Amino acid sequence: MGSRVGFALRELRGAQKSAKGVSLYSRFVNRPAGRYLAAGSYALGLTPNQVTLVSAAFSFAAAAAVALCAPSWGLGIAVWAALAVGFAFDSADGQLARLRGSGSAAGEWLDHVVDCAKLTALHSCVLIAFYRFPDAYGTGADGWLLVPLGFQFAAIVTFFGGLLTEKLKPRPAPGSPAAAPSTLRAVALLPVDYGVFCLVFLLLGGGELFVRAYAAFGVVAGLFLVAFLAKWFRELSAVPR
Repeated sequence: MGSRVGFALRELRGAQKSAKGVSLYSRFVNRPAGRYLAAGSYALGLTPNQVTLVSAAFSFAAAAAVALCAPSWGLGIAVWAALAVGFAFDSADGQLARLRGSGSAAGEWLDHVVDCAKLTALHSCVLIAFYRFPDAYGTGADGWLLVPLGFQFAAIVTFFGGLLTEKLKPRPAPGSPAAAPSTLRAVALLPVDYGVFCLVFLLLGGGELFVRAYAAFGVVAGLFLVAFLAKWFRELSAVPR
């Protein structure tokens, strides 16, 4: 098994996706973690779709815990860990597909559906938590329930808009050099990186501290949504029909 892991890691190092448009967290934390998980999954004989379902299991378990359990520092650590592992497995499924040469339209569809579902579930469960534990979170006023709804709206529209933009933009000509990743852009994208956002759940035990940090991420997500929509519309307006 060790030899299979070693082989997989060597192959995966030379088969990484472009770092263009990727934040520093995804580039230097999540993708490397996903590479090791992909190598281990390859050694165990798992398929990319099975790895996607493992990612879903960790992500949905974390979301459910937020909704069902009273907030505490221990819960926050457990939720963050499960979300981070789920995100790493989300990177691993694509890497495993490239390693096995078994990428498919169905696999890509499953991956995107799970990604959309976990975003919807996570913010929905935060809303439920605000409603069930108002004293712990300081969310007795109904207005606080709008915060997860607004955050969910920004997250889902950004996810769908980015995905659709990539599908509608013309593909680069074969053999054309890939654009060099921008360090400045990679830093700027950190506030809307899913892995960075997951860190906010470490503050669950802080009650109102978590609410304010979560709301701050939501405001940033809304601002980035406006900027992304303007950018994507401008880019697609230049595409000839």
